[in-house]
Amino acid sequence: MKRRPDFEIAGQFVKAGTRKTIEIPVSTLSDHTPVTLSAHIVHGRSDGPTTFVSAGIHGDEVIGVEIVRRLLRSKNLKSLRGTLIVVPIVNTFGFLNHSRYLPDRRDLNRCFPGSPNGSLGSRLAHIFLNEIVARCSLGIDLHSAAINRINLPQIRVSANNRNTMRLAKAFGAPVILTSALRDGSLRQEAKKIGVDVLLYEAGEGMRFDEMSVRAGVAGILRVLKDIGQLPKAGIAKPKAAPLLCADSHWLRASAGGLLRMFKAEGDVVTEGDVVAAISDPFGEDEIEIKSRYSGIIVGRAVVPIVHEGDALFHIADVKSGDMAEAAVDELASQLEEAPLFDEDEII
Repeated sequence: MKRRPDFEIAGQFVKAGTRKTIEIPVSTLSDHTPVTLSAHIVHGRSDGPTTFVSAGIHGDEVIGVEIVRRLLRSKNLKSLRGTLIVVPIVNTFGFLNHSRYLPDRRDLNRCFPGSPNGSLGSRLAHIFLNEIVARCSLGIDLHSAAINRINLPQIRVSANNRNTMRLAKAFGAPVILTSALRDGSLRQEAKKIGVDVLLYEAGEGMRFDEMSVRAGVAGILRVLKDIGQLPKAGIAKPKAAPLLCADSHWLRASAGGLLRMFKAEGDVVTEGDVVAAISDPFGEDEIEIKSRYSGIIVGRAVVPIVHEGDALFHIADVKSGDMAEAAVDELASQLEEAPLFDEDEII
């Protein structure tokens, strides 16, 4: 049987049935330390799609890095068809500095499509889009909430894209939230060149969250199975159908002070429910925060010190509160039933 051709990237070659980490030059730090975009290539023996999984576009969103580490240790990848390109840290500058941004304070996810002659963010976006994204037919981009916030595991897709909606359902996160494409974002520019991207949001900036990590690894494997890159054996289907949320709203602080929360991510609320209270340090004045919306909490603040206008709860619309609670409970039980993730675990 004729051997599948080598996969070529950045002037290097990966043979079929092997895997290799490739360093793509990006820039040089002020002390002359080289900076590269590290990509791990798993090049299957058999033909199939080419997919990328990326994390760390925002340098403080480290949960995706852990998801990628566990994904690359999965035995399932030994049966991979096609090619998988995994980039654990896109924004190395932000990652090293524990910062969401690049050194010039630019948000990399607003720099696409980029330019080889632009700002640092523009150059990095250009390299990532052309060296990684353009080689693929599908991508899964991993994010978390920003520092001082936490997100329930969720997939974000465009409302009118049937392919990504189908794959989002296969992923199996408790919530699918439709969101518009933003100017300068990876998702928008990838779509322009014919590459669909699933955006996974879960957990907190600069923190690991076990449920969010497990949900991320399991979801990626399910998507790879759905598109024919992995066999069905050893990859469990989600126990509950995800909730499709077409809209969401932020509930904000009506005053500054010390915040006590009575609801958490995954909780279902109805309009008028008391979800938190804000008081002054002396306890003389206290304001109840009542929800202005009905739905499921998909994100919230985690710091108890707030200013007037601060975002407190991100609430997504749902048709049925009972269905929302069931979906979150089923995800939690499915992930808790699995043994702790060791280096050779298969989800």
